[in-house]
Amino acid sequence: MAGGGFAVQGAGANYGGRITTFVICTCLIAATGGLLFGYDLGISGGVTSMEPFLKKFFPNVLAKQHNEAKHESQYCKFDSQLLTLFTSSLYLAALVASFFASVVTRTFGRKFSMLIGGVAFLIGSILNGIAMNVAVLIIGRLLLGVGVGFANQSVPVYLSEMAPARIRGALNIGFQMAITIGILVAGLINYGTDKIKAGWGWRLSLGLAIVPALVMTIGSIVLPDTPNSILERGHTEKARQMLQKVRGTQNVDDEFQDLLDASEAAKKVDHPWKNILEPKYRPQLVLCFLIPLFQQFTGINVIMFYAPVLYKTLGFGNEASLFSAVISGGVNVLATLVSIYSVDKFGRRILFLEGGIQMIISQIAVGVMIAVKFGVNGDGILSRSDANLLLFLICVYVAAFAWSWGPLGWLVPSEICPLEVRSAGQAINVAVNMIFTFIVAQAFLTMLCHMKFGLFFFFAGFVIIMTIFIYYFLPETRGIPIEEMNQVWKQHWFWGKYIPDDAVIGANRKPTQRDA
Repeated sequence: MAGGGFAVQGAGANYGGRITTFVICTCLIAATGGLLFGYDLGISGGVTSMEPFLKKFFPNVLAKQHNEAKHESQYCKFDSQLLTLFTSSLYLAALVASFFASVVTRTFGRKFSMLIGGVAFLIGSILNGIAMNVAVLIIGRLLLGVGVGFANQSVPVYLSEMAPARIRGALNIGFQMAITIGILVAGLINYGTDKIKAGWGWRLSLGLAIVPALVMTIGSIVLPDTPNSILERGHTEKARQMLQKVRGTQNVDDEFQDLLDASEAAKKVDHPWKNILEPKYRPQLVLCFLIPLFQQFTGINVIMFYAPVLYKTLGFGNEASLFSAVISGGVNVLATLVSIYSVDKFGRRILFLEGGIQMIISQIAVGVMIAVKFGVNGDGILSRSDANLLLFLICVYVAAFAWSWGPLGWLVPSEICPLEVRSAGQAINVAVNMIFTFIVAQAFLTMLCHMKFGLFFFFAGFVIIMTIFIYYFLPETRGIPIEEMNQVWKQHWFWGKYIPDDAVIGANRKPTQRDA
């Protein structure tokens, strides 16, 4: 099938067992690692729009706004490479950290990697809250980046390995749900701290990042490790016991045998970074690279990083811009709930495709409206109704991302890699995500200055390309145990030629009564 729109029910697709309270609780605790990423995404844009913060660290930007030079476009009043470095430096650090996190995650387990991430984020939060100069501010941001790099490496893998196949999508999207909650909470905090007349509200906004850091740190201490990770480190009986506890049944023979087969295959791989380049891992390599790249070129972080800055650029007042960011953050949370409900019911492909089409339409509409109402030089004035319509269109776009490319950009790469290259695949996913997050964050204000409303058409063009890619090259992975995912690739019209017959785990195992 050209579009790859099929689902394969493998021999072990129904291993048995039940959805236990234990697995739900562990996955919810682990998913809170997304709070780190989300809180930072939401807090940085609001802080960089606050005058006391700009006055202390970036006075040139504040002077540019107040002078409002007649020869300079309104689109350019926040254009400062040093200001964008405050936001983007975190993602450069996360890029570097993700490679170290890959080794730690594989060698010492997923939860230990989560612990390192929580501690690094905690220290970075404190430094940002007490910063007296730009240097300390950037050092704090770099430590936050280390925390995000380790969390984004370990949490999605933890969730995919711990969750039963039939609800893996919903539990994994808990990570994205935590990100959206972090963004919304950050928006609300910025809206409140901006009202502190003494001018230290930005310190409270940045310093409160210690709360998600503590949640992540404590959570990583109390969580159990996944059966896959325990087995990967050579503790066979302990891994079986954990799998029995997670599945709520003593009869885990079929699933445990598949885990053993995957573990034995993984032990034969001394160099996962080298092996993931082999032809039989081609679909995983390509998707672990392109999905995070495409996720960033949806343009979502233009909204998530700089929502208040963007709204102020388009003529919103300071309070209105911060409140508008809260509204779009609320839409983000509600739309992610849609994804949690539908991802295991309708599958990954339909959400990707519908979300892509909705983002294309709304981005083009936003670009056209800004061009018509705000003008080429930004000297137009938005009426109240125009501003409300613009905010509505942005919320339509945010909703589409929140139930498609937002959660699925983390879910799909984490569930498609076999154990022997899983840490490398997730590291590629995180690294590519971070490097292009850095590029978009660093370039956005300059791109807005030069491309103006055309920036939205630029991102809409990328969404068209990636929606076509998903249609042709992503098969449905709903309900497939992650150790049997090669069955999906083997039957795909394009990827099948890369997958050898002996790479399909469980293909030669006799079906059990439960399989039937």
